[in-house]
Amino acid sequence: MNKPILSAENSKHLVDMDRSHVWHHLVQHKPIQEGAPMVIVEGQGLRVRDINGREYLDAVSGGVWTVNVGYGRESIADAVRDQLAQMCYFSNSAGNIPGARFSERLIEKMPGLSRVYFSNSGSEANEKGFKLVRQLAALENDGKKHKIIYRDRDYHGTTITALSACGQIQRKDQYGPFTPGFVEFPDCLAYHHERGDDPDFGVLAARELERVILEEGPDTVGSVILEPITAGGGVIPPPPGYFETVQEICAKYGVLIHIDEVVCGMGRTGKWFGYQHYGVKPDIVTMAKGVASGYAAIACTVTTEELFGKFLAEPSDTMQYFRDISTFGGCAGGPAAALENMRIIEEERLLDNVVAMGDYLMDRLEELKDRHPIVGDVRGKGLFVGAELVVDRKTRTPVDESVMIRIVGDCLEQGVMIGRTNRSFPKFNNTICLSPALICTRDDIDEIVASIDNALGRVKL
Repeated sequence: MNKPILSAENSKHLVDMDRSHVWHHLVQHKPIQEGAPMVIVEGQGLRVRDINGREYLDAVSGGVWTVNVGYGRESIADAVRDQLAQMCYFSNSAGNIPGARFSERLIEKMPGLSRVYFSNSGSEANEKGFKLVRQLAALENDGKKHKIIYRDRDYHGTTITALSACGQIQRKDQYGPFTPGFVEFPDCLAYHHERGDDPDFGVLAARELERVILEEGPDTVGSVILEPITAGGGVIPPPPGYFETVQEICAKYGVLIHIDEVVCGMGRTGKWFGYQHYGVKPDIVTMAKGVASGYAAIACTVTTEELFGKFLAEPSDTMQYFRDISTFGGCAGGPAAALENMRIIEEERLLDNVVAMGDYLMDRLEELKDRHPIVGDVRGKGLFVGAELVVDRKTRTPVDESVMIRIVGDCLEQGVMIGRTNRSFPKFNNTICLSPALICTRDDIDEIVASIDNALGRVKL
């Protein structure tokens, strides 16, 4: 039901304050100056309401794959409040009770890993992984094995060094020069590859990593960073055989495997972590967004005991330990929220729901594909799904980004928030991205798909 939350006078005053003083993320501000910013004031389940009282079904979990267990979880808010009242913060050079408890619970979900380093964002978590590789190179081989390989279309954060590992040209455009020692290898999207129909395409795509390692020199490459499923680059699950081959290549050349679970982590794909679908054994795993479902800021860089052990030394050695700090990695509210978030996922059996609803969502999108020739490909895992739109299925020519803008806008007018690839590539900003909360129902999915169906029926290329 759409009903104003505040008086017209208060609403106007708040919108004016926002327009005059808030610098929003990821948006061009000219339309806001000439119109009005959207201000979200409350949420419950999958629904949010703006300052004018209009309700929306959020099919992107907070806009960026974050609010995994849905809005209005009072138990998480209570856990954070209680913790902050008892002990809000101390630098993580010391420990805190929720940090210790959450670390143990997290490691139970991640066989083969043992150490958790707290920070406050996915970008920062990935920076910690990069710093581990660089420092390890300095400690073991005079800095030579320092290069980090990343994949085209993957995204790992917004800092300058994280953008150095970014496979999305528009996201990094105008922010260089970048940190040296980062090298790209090709993506694994079969849909646009000339050999994408080959049953061995996953192995072929992974062999591109080996080619780049050999070109750079194996003795110079320290790690490879990969999203288990490429997110903002087009929702790209790995083809069969891909990660098994990556594992084999990295073992052969002594290259650490760094898996970026910032989007996939904490249940989005139907397992606790996306990499767990593919048999890979990472050395470093990073996570953020869904760890506390947005109720508190928390990120983690998780490593093996073997990697952790390389930074142990006699106290007299003042340089060998990991000399890093994250100020807000010491906030006790983050792991308190994460513990309750994990309890909800377990007790409500949300991983099972993700599998069931993910299958249903894929089926419904395949129906859209049958009805609308503009839908060229449907792909994803669990409640993390994309639909790539094309001008022509035979040529697979992507639609212009302006078409995507109109489709997203049409769905918003219908009261449904969907996502899309944007600010990523000059040509391939053409994928609808869906990631509803893990609590979603068949009715929610039907409403999401119906809005897209309506929008596709109205769009003109």
